[in-house]
Amino acid sequence: MKNDWSNLEAKKYINKYQKLGHSRDMALRVYTTRLLGRNSELVLHGGGNTSVKTSIKDIDGKNYDVLCVKGSGWDMAEIEPAGLPAVKLNPLLSLKNKKYLSDEDMVAFQKRNLIDIKSPNPSVETFLHAFLPFKFVDHTHSDAIMNVTNRPNGKDFCKKIFGSKVSIVPYVMPGFGLAQKINEVYSKNPNINCLILLNHGIFTFDNDAKKSYDLMIKYVSIAERAVKNIKRKKIKQIKRYNNSLKPFEISPILRGLLSETKNLKFIVNYRSNKILDYFINGKEVRRYTGLGTATPDHVIRVKPFPLVISPKPKSTIEDFKKLAEKCFRDYRQKYIKYFDTNKKKVKGKKTMLDTSPRVILVQNVGLFSVGDSLRAAKIAGDLTETNARVISSVEETSKYKFIPEKDLFDVEYWSLEQAKIKKAKKALQGNVVVITGSFGAIGSATYKLFKSYGAEVVLLDYNLQKVKEMKSKVKDLCLHCDVTNKSSVNRAFKIITETYGGIDILISNAGTAIGGSIAEVDDKILRQSFEDNFFSHQNCASETIKIMKKQNIEGCLLFNISKQSVNPGKNFGPYGLPKSALLNLCKQYAVDYGSLGIRSNGVNADRIRSGLLNDGMIKSRAKAREVSTDEYMRGNLLLNEVKAEDVAKAFFHLAISKKTTGAVLTVDGGNIAASLR
Repeated sequence: MKNDWSNLEAKKYINKYQKLGHSRDMALRVYTTRLLGRNSELVLHGGGNTSVKTSIKDIDGKNYDVLCVKGSGWDMAEIEPAGLPAVKLNPLLSLKNKKYLSDEDMVAFQKRNLIDIKSPNPSVETFLHAFLPFKFVDHTHSDAIMNVTNRPNGKDFCKKIFGSKVSIVPYVMPGFGLAQKINEVYSKNPNINCLILLNHGIFTFDNDAKKSYDLMIKYVSIAERAVKNIKRKKIKQIKRYNNSLKPFEISPILRGLLSETKNLKFIVNYRSNKILDYFINGKEVRRYTGLGTATPDHVIRVKPFPLVISPKPKSTIEDFKKLAEKCFRDYRQKYIKYFDTNKKKVKGKKTMLDTSPRVILVQNVGLFSVGDSLRAAKIAGDLTETNARVISSVEETSKYKFIPEKDLFDVEYWSLEQAKIKKAKKALQGNVVVITGSFGAIGSATYKLFKSYGAEVVLLDYNLQKVKEMKSKVKDLCLHCDVTNKSSVNRAFKIITETYGGIDILISNAGTAIGGSIAEVDDKILRQSFEDNFFSHQNCASETIKIMKKQNIEGCLLFNISKQSVNPGKNFGPYGLPKSALLNLCKQYAVDYGSLGIRSNGVNADRIRSGLLNDGMIKSRAKAREVSTDEYMRGNLLLNEVKAEDVAKAFFHLAISKKTTGAVLTVDGGNIAASLR
């Protein structure tokens, strides 16, 4: 493994953080923590931790010896001093000889001894870091270390390759018990500089930041070389065949089956590569994936075992659906049995989590990772890739072996680990929202509002330059799409389903404002207006319906119609006519698909400053109505200008109104002439 230490970079960190009031110790701690965290073969998504023992002056003016240890919720790759909360060291050390400390008491004790009570919770391995008498302590879940430990002869193999400076520690669940065990091991052999925790990870330590980091790279490299020198034999593969089943067809089916209740929705993210294909298409994939994850803390994100689906050659999508339904039933029964068996072996009451898998392996297709957000789904995918690398490598040289099922259960249902991922659920969490015409005033306001309620939002727009610009600003999926072109819509929606698994809410917002006297308007212009303001909506809605039917869960179509649909304006017929047709299209979708739980509603908005209604258009419409521009914009019963944010709120209201369909909500400040009858 490459050593990424740079003296120049280290000096930059020291200078930067000393200017911000932090010590040299803290600067180097941040630097080496980032070096470790940015290597995906060492640390992934919150795994691992680091610490430094130093001194800090508290508000009382006294200097305290403290342990600055990685805090909960911080990623090592982007750590800052705030992510290394300072805990008073002496109180921690005073418990060295204590025989037992419950998890709850441990966490409370750590919190009570924080220098800053507003700091994040210190790591569950805080006591372990404290008991090791070194300034710098580094801990990772290295792929290579997992490779040498997660095998039948793992302990003996480690003793053979690492030498006398390394102690091999049997698996003990993290917490105070593990800290006690490490204290015992170190007391017997104080000359060590590394601990290999079987089925868990590696600790290195020194009074110098660089040396501790160097030790990590040294021992991981030893493990890499040792594995490389073992005679290998490729994992036996199933028969490969060209599968007619496409990921964008499969994803919505899986997404629907994942939802045990109407209120529980998941994101399904597809990926495929050589490493995953090799792993997934192994003949014994059910055996080696059923033994557990590469390191225990993975289980809280990917569950103890994946769902494996093996379609037959020449399977149709209907064949796959039937097979998937059976596989899901079997998986849920297996998980319930796993829970019922292991809850009897532990103290205290345990409440079963949902029985939906977080990893779905479809042979000859790829990996479908699952989460309550796209981020969570991608994390599950990243962890599965790590498991694939480790388990495949072990299987080529031995047989994969992990901790007993009961120990894995303890971690999955460990309150301290569950707390890492538990967050207050927002109203639209797990929902996939697609917005067309997303970079205009209404589209932008709608994006911000729906995002604030936890939705996964996909932004579609015809303006390629704006798409490129937005991609650099937001993490959400931004796609160039010509909604008047069925092929363009089809391509975009395939990407959406492979990324998110499906669609819950379509906000069909795109359109153009075209004016002119109806008898004099050119046929080409009128037809184009129908393409922009009617058929574009039909293209997106019909494609969405295909996906929603496969999901077989609730869905919602929302159309930006216009008050022109019921209250035509002078010289605005080319715009108003297709909007009138759109009003009826909205109602037709409600009639045709209501029985499937798919709602269809619209918003009739009027006089919203946007790309459609720009300053020039406002002047033109005001002139046509023989009023000033200000009077035109406030020409409603409330005498108040309606804004894009008001339209966004109307869309949101209709999105969460579960028993409303075929409805049109008018947002115009009040105009009796434009009200629906």
